[in-house]
Amino acid sequence: MYEDVLLPVATGEGEAEDDPALEHALDLAERYDATLHALSVVDPTVIEPLAIDTEGVREAMEKRAEETVETVADHAHERGIDVETRIGHGPPAGVITDYAENVDAVVMATHGREGLKHALLGSVTERVVRTSPAPVLTVPR
Repeated sequence: MYEDVLLPVATGEGEAEDDPALEHALDLAERYDATLHALSVVDPTVIEPLAIDTEGVREAMEKRAEETVETVADHAHERGIDVETRIGHGPPAGVITDYAENVDAVVMATHGREGLKHALLGSVTERVVRTSPAPVLTVPR
């Protein structure tokens, strides 16, 4: 039923370890002997308006993203799960949705923002749920 499971992970120190979707994605991949795809997205639009050395910031974001997907890969390997890692570039919801065209399921955490925070910040998970060609399993944070 599932041959490829996508786990988009937020980039940040400890993000992969604290992501409640990680365990669900690992369980799903293990149960169906599927390949887990760990995807972290570097969004250059968050640094472009800054009047700083964006190249240094971009390199730091890339490094953090690589560390994040490698953490997921380590967890997958410990359980004997095949894993592929990828760093995407661009607006997160669009990158995730594009990647979802090649998988059977997406597993993502929700942040549970409400009210003004939700209206101002939006929700990557919500956009992916609305636009993904693959089913999306959401896990509350």
